[in-house]
Amino acid sequence: MAERWFLRRPAPEGELRVAVSGADVRAAALTLGLPPESLAPAVHDPRLRVLLGGGQAALVRRQWHADGFAEAVVLRRAGVPLDHPAVRALAAGWGCERARHGSTDRSVPVPAPGPDAPLADRFRYLAAQAATRVEVAVALARDSGEERTKGDGSPSLAADEAAHAAAVAVLGGLGVTVLSEERHDRPVADGAPWIVLDPLDGTGNYSAGLPPWAFSAGLVADGVPIAGLVADLASGRRWTGVLGAGAERDGVPVGPRPGSTVVVPSGPGGAAVAVPSSARRVRVTGCTAVDLCLVADGSAAAWHDLDRSGTHVHDVAGGLAVLLAAGGVAVTDDGAPLRLAPDTERKIRFVAAPTAADADELIRAVG
Repeated sequence: MAERWFLRRPAPEGELRVAVSGADVRAAALTLGLPPESLAPAVHDPRLRVLLGGGQAALVRRQWHADGFAEAVVLRRAGVPLDHPAVRALAAGWGCERARHGSTDRSVPVPAPGPDAPLADRFRYLAAQAATRVEVAVALARDSGEERTKGDGSPSLAADEAAHAAAVAVLGGLGVTVLSEERHDRPVADGAPWIVLDPLDGTGNYSAGLPPWAFSAGLVADGVPIAGLVADLASGRRWTGVLGAGAERDGVPVGPRPGSTVVVPSGPGGAAVAVPSSARRVRVTGCTAVDLCLVADGSAAAWHDLDRSGTHVHDVAGGLAVLLAAGGVAVTDDGAPLRLAPDTERKIRFVAAPTAADADELIRAVG
């Protein structure tokens, strides 16, 4: 991997950063008035992370142990103990059972949040664990080629069932009702929180070997998705968010922003895709959970299904939690905030966008 660095200088209007190669570090540092030791390396890989701060540094990689579990391996470190909170948090977000030193082979377990921790924090930890279990289950359940068809016409594979079993085995430990695309709904008491998951969103993509396909889980309270995790099982990218605490993609804080790309769940047969006047590109990924996260992290400007039959709650809850935590909005076709119901059969239609004004423009474009 070629080494790249970010030079950073705080500024009143926001942080100024310049990417350079190792040979240009000193010259660029002088240009920005920064000492070279203030630089931080940038590694663009969902499974590789650099931790820096206070004279400490560590290079950590997510990998699979021979016994079949994920672990966070510290490849290099300077002043960072193996049980450092940043290493533990990184390993937990990756759904790893332990952190291990690559040279000494010494390892420490990744502790789970205690029973008194906020529900959203316990959910996020277990959702990360569930996503990792689903990775294994899906890999082991490669379909023989025979497809079945669900009631809505989408494909059903052996991997769907394997993913569901793996996810529920972990998330069931929260003691909260879990709804899933792969099971009939269970009753949810009035006012009680509930979890809804799509163990394998983008089954058609998975069947065709065309990324992305993803694990998605959302924690919902009073109709609002308050915590969520979406793991792109094809690339390793992970988005997570907790309402009021922000959203991240691969450990980096993210937020929505205006742009010229709109993502939609499908192309309407024989019709045009409705987009706002500012849009120049339309993309169809085939994985709604990832689509909503692309709006949350600013990769896409908006998503909508207003000119289609609608989307199910299990497809969107995890991504919506990330979007709302990131500061985005989700509104229905009359501009009202979207509220979710514990009903995986019902279809909903809405717009996901950076702001209410952006959503309103898209609603008017569709109308």
